[in-house]
Amino acid sequence: MYLADRIKRFRQAKSLSQGDIEKRSGLLRCYISRVENGATVPSIETLEKITRALEIPMYQLFYGEDSAPELKPLSHANGAVDWTAGRAGRRYFNKLTNALSKMSESDRALFLDTAMAMVRIHRNDHRS
Repeated sequence: MYLADRIKRFRQAKSLSQGDIEKRSGLLRCYISRVENGATVPSIETLEKITRALEIPMYQLFYGEDSAPELKPLSHANGAVDWTAGRAGRRYFNKLTNALSKMSESDRALFLDTAMAMVRIHRNDHRS
């Protein structure tokens, strides 16, 4: 139910209808409704389609805070590298999402908090 609520909240926050998500993702509107109502648990590939349609990175669906994280559109304008573009990157991404899906919510929150701390440290090191 947690994932279903998160998807619905992100969609509503962006003022998108289920029909809009259908057009953007290629998924049927009735399927999107079943996902949002918790009747269906989507695969990782389906979550990728939904998050692309919502223009959010997938990790935001699993973010461990009670309030929704800041919504940022997916963009490579800031010079970010699409590390899922290559075969090895996609394989790593699939392993990572599989591992995250098997973690408890508290373990996932700890993992993401640790990763964010590492990014902050890395950024601070490069600013010095």
